[in-house]
Amino acid sequence: MAKKLLLKKERKVQVKNREIVLSKFEKHLVDENKDFSTSYGKITKKDLKKTTFKVGKEEFFVMKPFFIDSYKQLKRLAQIITLKDISAIIANTGINNKSKVLESGVGSGAFICFTATIAKKVIGYEINKKHLEVAKENLKKLSLKNVELKKADFYDTNKIKEKDVDVVLLDLPETWKAIKTTEKVLKTGGFVVSYNPNISQAQKFVNSLSEKFLYEKTVEIIEREWTVKETVLRPKTKDFGHTAFLSFARKIKI
Repeated sequence: MAKKLLLKKERKVQVKNREIVLSKFEKHLVDENKDFSTSYGKITKKDLKKTTFKVGKEEFFVMKPFFIDSYKQLKRLAQIITLKDISAIIANTGINNKSKVLESGVGSGAFICFTATIAKKVIGYEINKKHLEVAKENLKKLSLKNVELKKADFYDTNKIKEKDVDVVLLDLPETWKAIKTTEKVLKTGGFVVSYNPNISQAQKFVNSLSEKFLYEKTVEIIEREWTVKETVLRPKTKDFGHTAFLSFARKIKI
């Protein structure tokens, strides 16, 4: 399916020194071979071949989507690892095109899909069959080939065969129970990252680290979006602050 990114410009007017928004900015990922219906009227296949056009008073722009546009359309199940946390994981572990990355607790595959565009190879472990199916569907939509998904319990060290992994991300209910397996798969100098919604979980993970690991830090990434307009400068009312605590450690002994 050939996709196009369809953007609608915000339309506003100035009335007695007051700015009034008549219609908001919109973004859609659409099939360029089908008509697309909006509340402003129908956009035809012919319109989608253009770079810009109008429907009534609304102005639209058409362009080829970037990876991030398709990524944001991924199918979701439970809460995914957000982009702000993914970026912190990548920045603090130095994931690059030579890295072998493993995630346990794949969920919908948000972290794996994003990381696969950077890393040499990504491996995902998940015990929930439905989650695996959704993750595979998302990988297929993004045409990502350097990912291997496996159905296995990461807590069970004997069932995990990987070795020499550069980065391990633990997105599990009890990350401290996966430390033994992480010791086995992680290369010396490699990173383990524990993703915990609650600080008490992060504390339990850190306190459970063996002498083979050097604990570095636990961080919480807070993001606050702002409204920036001609006469308005203020934080947006929506709360997009806490999502999880990220604990980083490195393997220092074999």
